[in-house]
Amino acid sequence: MIEAKGLTKRYGTLTALDALTLNIGPGEVFGFIGPNGAGKSTTMKILACLLTPDAGSATVCGLDVASRGDDIRKVIGYMPDFLGVYDDLTVDEYLQFFAAAFRIERARRKVIVDQVLELTDLSAKKHALVDSLSRGMQQRLGVARVLIHDPKVLLLDEPASGLDPRARIEMRSLLVELGRMGKTLMVSSHILSELAEMCTSIGIIERGKLLYAGSIEDAYARTREAGGHRERIAVRLEEEGCGVREAAARLERDPRVARVVVDEPGRTLAVELNAGSHGHHFVIEALVSVGARIAAFQPEDVKLEDAFLKLTTGALQ
Repeated sequence: MIEAKGLTKRYGTLTALDALTLNIGPGEVFGFIGPNGAGKSTTMKILACLLTPDAGSATVCGLDVASRGDDIRKVIGYMPDFLGVYDDLTVDEYLQFFAAAFRIERARRKVIVDQVLELTDLSAKKHALVDSLSRGMQQRLGVARVLIHDPKVLLLDEPASGLDPRARIEMRSLLVELGRMGKTLMVSSHILSELAEMCTSIGIIERGKLLYAGSIEDAYARTREAGGHRERIAVRLEEEGCGVREAAARLERDPRVARVVVDEPGRTLAVELNAGSHGHHFVIEALVSVGARIAAFQPEDVKLEDAFLKLTTGALQ
């Protein structure tokens, strides 16, 4: 659905994109990760036909961004990181305006607007003024706007930016639902934990260079294999049985254990394993051998933050 080859964009002496090559397949939910100024917005603007690259090429749904801009705009929905509002329009009028701009027949507009309002959970705000909406509702309205013409591809630049925790959860649920509907999504964000929960693949960009693009599972596997990653296990012990200090001392004698952090009042242990491939059974067996009774045992696997840090420091190159 999206293919870029050697995309390069310069602003004077600054190279915003440096020979970026990327492929996003149909139905993927692609998380685009990188610090401010990395080139995420520039990439999306090129794909949305708002910027012209200095070198390289890109296609969306098989259409070239350099020559088929009008056709591409019919199959994509682009949402920038800041939604400009129309002060004197209601939510319904705002969406009706964009439906007309996409030349949707007047007879169909009401049905379509009602459908996207229901999907984005904004039906109750249909007659509210746009500038009266909260930041979270305005972001959802932005998604509703880009869905008006039923695009195949959505380019969403920081859709959760500035949202409170509840609004971020609601936005994440909406994007997951759009993925289930078969839309191809390219979503940029700094909130790595939320991308990990909803994306099927990720791309990590820094200083205009794409450092990694592929599945989240592959990024995790490469992080584990790179060495230095220590798996963590959270253990909580019951009151009956041995004390947490005795349990920690037993674990620390095992060469597979890097360290154990004890919270004695909470009767918990944070067990950090040395890098390598280990099962978890030996931890349980060691605890049982000293009379510990396990109330909870939770391995903490690699997180997207771990992969991001290693990729951006060159550890997985």
